[in-house]
Amino acid sequence: MKNTLSIFFCLIILSTLSIAQKVKVIVKKSDKGFELQANRKPFFINGMNWDYYPIGTNYTYSLWQQPADVIKAALDYEMTLLKDMGVNCIRQYTGVPVKWVDYIFKNYGIYTVLNHSFGRYGLTINNQWEANTDYANPLVKEILLKEVKEMVTQFKNSPGILMFLLGNENNYGLFWQGAETENIPMENRKSTIAATDMYKLFNEAVLAVKVIDKCHPVAICNGDLQFLDIIAKECTAVDVLGINIYRGLSFGDTYERVKTVYDKPVMFTEFGADAYNTLTLKEDQEFQANCLVSNWKEIYANAAGKGRAGNSIGGFTFQFSDGWWKSGQTFNLDIHDINASWANGGYQNDYKEGENNMNEEWFGICAKGVTNEKGLYPLYPRAAYYALKEVHRFNPYRTDTKAQLNNIDNIQIADAMLKANRTKAEQN
Repeated sequence: MKNTLSIFFCLIILSTLSIAQKVKVIVKKSDKGFELQANRKPFFINGMNWDYYPIGTNYTYSLWQQPADVIKAALDYEMTLLKDMGVNCIRQYTGVPVKWVDYIFKNYGIYTVLNHSFGRYGLTINNQWEANTDYANPLVKEILLKEVKEMVTQFKNSPGILMFLLGNENNYGLFWQGAETENIPMENRKSTIAATDMYKLFNEAVLAVKVIDKCHPVAICNGDLQFLDIIAKECTAVDVLGINIYRGLSFGDTYERVKTVYDKPVMFTEFGADAYNTLTLKEDQEFQANCLVSNWKEIYANAAGKGRAGNSIGGFTFQFSDGWWKSGQTFNLDIHDINASWANGGYQNDYKEGENNMNEEWFGICAKGVTNEKGLYPLYPRAAYYALKEVHRFNPYRTDTKAQLNNIDNIQIADAMLKANRTKAEQN
């Protein structure tokens, strides 16, 4: 009897602890705008796109399939750097086990926005790989809804989950035939019909998630503001509009357009600048740092109650470390390619009409070092790392916003570059 009672009370304690660990995250709207809250406390996302790919590997590599000591060493090293720069949330794709999401949160206080690509890079249908997803296909609908439900069921009780995110600029996937980044496509009648089918399915998936989990918001990830009118019509159940946006130093009228057309909170799921100049053929840490500081200032300035659109809840800088596999994806994996794959006039430091200037393998705010025998590698923080470390001291929900924004203006990129050079010299 005594043993039975002991077990009974242990179960009660464990159950209580489990409930206490759950994080309820909501989107709250007021006359000031939209605010994300985690356990009733305002939470502004100082986020980072994070992954782990040693030089010489590509998207087929998985950190989570390595020995536990390697995973732990990689996480302890990189999460320490992220925490020290003020990052409170990372964006990860499905494939990461629950225990490591919880490990990151428990040891470093860093949440995860878990991302299901939602057919962005193709699906296996009837044992045959389909590179371009047809969202009007009933089999596609069945597969995607099943996968999303399984993801949410698996992670809904994880204290490290902040939000679920569906897709990764899937609207571009209606045009591009491969996974490599290209110039932003233009809309046409055929793509508009396909987009309607896609966004309807996005909304259906969001509704399915909310049946399973009522404690976490659900976002979708769109490429810029393309098809915003269709999103507004078809994606009424979505809690947060995630946007991959690359416009250079300023996001322009993005926040205002979303406020007018869709009236949902905005979370920039990707934005940033590469650290290579295609005109000088040299690394350009200064422009990358300046661009990210400018971007984050706008993100904070559009938070609730700051006098502008009031619909910004944060964003995720792209990205933590360079992806040496991004150009070509299956070859030259041990070469840091300098060829640009698309053009963007917003990046005037190296834009030249008629030529590409965006270097996919150089977006890291940290450069990547040589991999050791265990598959671990060092990182060399660029000037952007140290600049963002100062930027993330800003809290948009404090009352002294004007003074804080002035502090952002006073960030010295030259000092950040000196710190980056000093760190690399010390590590070498």
